[in-house]
Amino acid sequence: MHPATQKLAPADEANLVLDHAGQVNVFLVACLLEPGGFLAVDGSPDMARLRAVLRERIAEVPALRKRAVRVGRRHHWIESTPDVEHHIRLVDPVDGLAGLQKRCAELMGQPLAGDRPLWEILLVPGATARGPGVVLRIHHAVADGMTAAVIVQQLFDPGEPGEDAGNGPPTRGLAEAPRNRPRSDPRRTLRRLRIGLRRIRMTLWGRGVGGTVLLGERSAHHGVAFVRTEIEALETVVRPRGATVNDALLAAAAAGFRAALMSAGEPVPAWLPVSEPVALRRQGPAANQVGVMLVRLPLGEPDPDERLRLITAQTRAEKPQARDQGTLEFMRGPVGARIMDHLARRQHLVGGFVTNVPGPEGTFRLAGAPVAALWPVAVLAGNVRLGVAAVSYAGNLCCGIHFDVLNVPGAVFAQAMGEEMARLGQ
Repeated sequence: MHPATQKLAPADEANLVLDHAGQVNVFLVACLLEPGGFLAVDGSPDMARLRAVLRERIAEVPALRKRAVRVGRRHHWIESTPDVEHHIRLVDPVDGLAGLQKRCAELMGQPLAGDRPLWEILLVPGATARGPGVVLRIHHAVADGMTAAVIVQQLFDPGEPGEDAGNGPPTRGLAEAPRNRPRSDPRRTLRRLRIGLRRIRMTLWGRGVGGTVLLGERSAHHGVAFVRTEIEALETVVRPRGATVNDALLAAAAAGFRAALMSAGEPVPAWLPVSEPVALRRQGPAANQVGVMLVRLPLGEPDPDERLRLITAQTRAEKPQARDQGTLEFMRGPVGARIMDHLARRQHLVGGFVTNVPGPEGTFRLAGAPVAALWPVAVLAGNVRLGVAAVSYAGNLCCGIHFDVLNVPGAVFAQAMGEEMARLGQ
């Protein structure tokens, strides 16, 4: 056995199980940079300076200094000093923002090297006329969305301060959230058991979605589209209705799914269930601590405002229950993950994924270079062909749409979703 090993928490081991051919279990963040710090006025990078700055910060982030090795039937983390020449690289240039989106799509199909710490930072010239893009990829065994947001803040230097973006609490310090457990309550235990059994039955036999282009075997051709809208404008409109920014995101996603199905020539169902992660209180060593709520998007409702109301009513009830229930039962260890991974290839419980991670209170700089924009991209799992990831940054709700190019009209989805978010913000 390697010295100084630490067994992966069961939920983190489960996320190694979900990484295999055709399914790269990686969380991606794409940014646009402007001149400053390690970037010259013309946008050319000083890679030595960037690596020197990040080397010091990586030394303070244990999650980035370990790699997974098999020990018997399980994996252990072992301390591993990252080779910054490999982990922080300058890659081939792209042609504008569309080129950066295409590069991100390609990366969502490329696994990280398993013999190294499971992350990388890629500098991508040509993303804008002013400066390059930068792409950070982190394996889900290392971090869920909330933990990844904390890691990003530890790697990047603070930029301009700002007001809280409004779609959740600030992420700085979330990993150190209080760990107190509620007192034992037999009624709560029985309720959780009853809900857990129901969720297991739904995972095994749920059929909320019929035959559709949104589900099926995925091709090897990924697509990524970026959408963003001003959060303050959204909040001004939706808060008086009792809705949250996350509710508006789900309503906009409903408009996207509706448009995509119509474009594909399919009938629009009355409801489309989607899965959305819910952050849990940090307890124990696991990097993955998320619950899941099922939200039925009312695609058959023609009135967009009524769609928002119906979604808000669901999330108000479902989110507290998802937090109380904790991690999805099948993702509490590698055995359950293997079962779920097998079932997910033929599941008809959900038609898509939507995830929303709170962003920083202000803006970032990377080794002195201002981060002008930021988008997340989440993994597609099982037989799901389209998912949405969102994060708040610099006053905007920034969304990355990840889809199977050969089977889903993702560009149609992105346009309709962007238009709906703009409408909600008016």
